[in-house]
Amino acid sequence: MNRLQHETSPYLRQHAENPVDWYPWGDEAFQRAKSEDKPILLSVGYSACHWCHVMAHESFEHGPTAQLMNDLFINIKVDREERPDVDDIYMQAVIGLSGHGGWPMTVFLTPDGRPFYGGTYYPREPRHGMPAFRQVLAGVHDAYSNRRAQVEQAADNLRDALSRETLGIGGEASALNVDLLNTAYQGIGRGFDPTHGGFGGAPKFPQPMNLELLLRAYARTGDKTPLEQTLFTLRKMACGGMYDQLGGGFHRYSVDAIWLVPHFEKMLYDNAQLSRVYLHAWQITGDEFFRRIAEDIYDYILREMTAPEGGFYSATDADSEGEEGKFFVWSQSELEELLGDKAAAAIEYWGVSRRGNFEGHNILHVPNDDAVAAERLKISVEDLRASITAARNKLYAVRSQRVSPGLDDKILTGWNGLMLASLAEGARVLKRADYREAAVKNADFLLRVMTAPDGRLYRSHKDGTSKINATLEDYANLIDGLLELYQTTFEARWFDAARRLADHVLAHFAAQDGGFFDTSDDHEKLIVRPRNMQDNAVPSGNAMIARNLLRLAAYTGDARYEDAARGTLALLSEAMRQYPQAFGEALSAVDMLVNGLAEVAVVGAPDTVETSALLDVIRGPYRPNVISALAAEDVPGEAGIPLLSYRTMRGGQPTVYVCRHFACANPVTTPDTLRELLAGERNG
Repeated sequence: MNRLQHETSPYLRQHAENPVDWYPWGDEAFQRAKSEDKPILLSVGYSACHWCHVMAHESFEHGPTAQLMNDLFINIKVDREERPDVDDIYMQAVIGLSGHGGWPMTVFLTPDGRPFYGGTYYPREPRHGMPAFRQVLAGVHDAYSNRRAQVEQAADNLRDALSRETLGIGGEASALNVDLLNTAYQGIGRGFDPTHGGFGGAPKFPQPMNLELLLRAYARTGDKTPLEQTLFTLRKMACGGMYDQLGGGFHRYSVDAIWLVPHFEKMLYDNAQLSRVYLHAWQITGDEFFRRIAEDIYDYILREMTAPEGGFYSATDADSEGEEGKFFVWSQSELEELLGDKAAAAIEYWGVSRRGNFEGHNILHVPNDDAVAAERLKISVEDLRASITAARNKLYAVRSQRVSPGLDDKILTGWNGLMLASLAEGARVLKRADYREAAVKNADFLLRVMTAPDGRLYRSHKDGTSKINATLEDYANLIDGLLELYQTTFEARWFDAARRLADHVLAHFAAQDGGFFDTSDDHEKLIVRPRNMQDNAVPSGNAMIARNLLRLAAYTGDARYEDAARGTLALLSEAMRQYPQAFGEALSAVDMLVNGLAEVAVVGAPDTVETSALLDVIRGPYRPNVISALAAEDVPGEAGIPLLSYRTMRGGQPTVYVCRHFACANPVTTPDTLRELLAGERNG
């Protein structure tokens, strides 16, 4: 076994028995490269990546290929989920070199870490116009050995191009206005697929950040187009094969344009974000379909993706028993044998056929409305739903006996923050005590186990070990989760922790020209300091921190928070106008900035009927630009949360103050008057 046997990352451990002499990222590998004057082969992937497994089987487990790698290079393997900083730098390099990126990522570096050549997947033998991996290895070695001056020049040029010390991308704070928001949501909408939902063609990704922006656009303008586009997309996704019809939760994305055939890995970050969008869709529409999907996702996460100590696991693999999707697919004969007289309903409802829709098997999906399926079966909709519930339970139980896809059970702070935010909001909106309990347990775990003695965060936890400096994404997402949990529990410790982490970000991540770097000022020195401003599969750390700094400014009146948020967003104003689909999270922050936040302070014991009725008015509808705080009794002076300072009950009744920039309307004590007051708010 190679050095990866000592790592905690499940992805790195997958390669521990390769004949490749792998190093983890670290000084040891770079020192050896310098001492032997060898280039570095950097391979980056993640545990649930199908093509990473393919390249591993074809090349890294292949003796002759491994021998060539060992003879010519110092080989480093990186889990991109543990090291998003390393991944981002070298992914930008690969995109600059080849015009596209992806995983597995293969990059060749000088011994001091500068990239000079790279790509993604390389096959063992030449095919589809791609050279064999061994041809690439030989060619890179030849260039490094015989054309060193060219390699050094290319490496210098690429490093300079990667620098993000100043962005120089234009943009002004005055452009953060209503016109920008309207241009953005209409621009995103032009890519809408009116037949199948979603945006663009195959492969099709869920894009939860842009769906959230469209819901905000509806709330702000009353324009039903963005709402209808979002609801249609959410329905199509949840009825497709991209959604696990038996166990809940979404797969990563659809390889086709109709949401039928997914890449079968399931990622925590997708389900964290999508559960929140479905929750918001239910708040807006009251349609139980959206509530059911949100709850099914939460239940899946708590059932299958939660560690005993409270952290949420990262992902499950696409493959089981060496085959992609094998765990999830069915034959018609299996359903007939397992379900007996209930099989006909299941076959009709889930679009099952003898021929199948995926390599001779069936990915379960819901091709028709319940009423259409019931009509074809000559039964009532109620009987159909009862039959499907029974069939789902039976098939899920049978499926649980299959060989499961691999579980990536490392716990990542940033992804946990996303899930914490959704679960905490779901707990209060859906009034689910079990969700609240799980959210509290998760937050306690993150602040206790993922926090260093000096108060800084770790990125990753596995097998009792927390390690790696947290990135901006980790801080920003955890702050979001803690602010949501505060609004669910009104326990000040969660707010205090969020503010402490935000102050740390301001002190250690800020860039001189506005916005933030992805790594702190005392982070490991890399060839450049990464600074990613646009959304990827997870929201941009810059956008997420901007949105939460605006909320903290509303809670505290501290101008540092709003100034930093404005500075971040101003950098992006022109980019958001031209490429709105890449900046959904930042545009949501602009929506918050343009509309202003309604600051709602409640005074009253939270467990009384009267206070609960007031809280229902605040929490029930979709109010994306409302923040809330609660004091159980009168606050005659300064409070730890400044929004609560000098708030008292009127006439002994629970009382609500609705404010903007700490200027408040007359306090109210009844649900009806509070509802009227909030209805006057934009986004109300």
